[in-house]
Amino acid sequence: MAHCPNEAIRSVKPACHLRVILARADCMARAKRYRAAMRRAEIHRNTAETQIDVTVNLDGTGLYSVSTGIGFLDHMIEQLSRHSLIDIDVKTVGDLHVDQHHTTEDTAIAIGEAVARALGDKRGISRYGTAYAPMDETLTRVALDISGRPWLVFKAPFTVQRLGEWDTELIEHWFQSFAQAAGITLHVENLYGGNNHHVVESCFKGLARALRQAVEIDQRKADAIPSTKGML
Repeated sequence: MAHCPNEAIRSVKPACHLRVILARADCMARAKRYRAAMRRAEIHRNTAETQIDVTVNLDGTGLYSVSTGIGFLDHMIEQLSRHSLIDIDVKTVGDLHVDQHHTTEDTAIAIGEAVARALGDKRGISRYGTAYAPMDETLTRVALDISGRPWLVFKAPFTVQRLGEWDTELIEHWFQSFAQAAGITLHVENLYGGNNHHVVESCFKGLARALRQAVEIDQRKADAIPSTKGML
């Protein structure tokens, strides 16, 4: 009988340990669900030139609904969503009777702002992303840093004035506006290619794949800001 208390203690310890493990796992699961719920954002941008509604979900599956009034731009934003796995819903009504500048710029700003808002304090993200995006004869390299220091280096030649109805002069401006609003350092370089459609599409697909890497949660540092400064 003298050994009963010790035996009881020994028998309880594994059960207690299991409860601790289960409680910790449940806490982590709830934190993951909470974080996923928080990595969504809506932006409503209304000016005298454009009215825009954007919703993004960083933890999506690449679902999209895009309507900007510019068919080729719609196609590129759809590529961005599909290959980043970020759900993107965009509805833009712009002053296309003037030109495409305001619609292009403001749509990029709204998407960038939505991404920045969904990232929150950027806790746990991988932060950096790099991608090579081939498309037939074309190859484009994209590298980015979700740094809070917006910058764009864009090197991609276009030899036609329009793709569909989209003015190719506005392509770099879209990337500039997105990088500025999202707060990212972004380098886009077309290494080679001939077909203008392939060149711009590889730029958007490269951005998508690099962004997918960068916004992904690093499970080894899921609760840490990925900077020695302690903030981004």
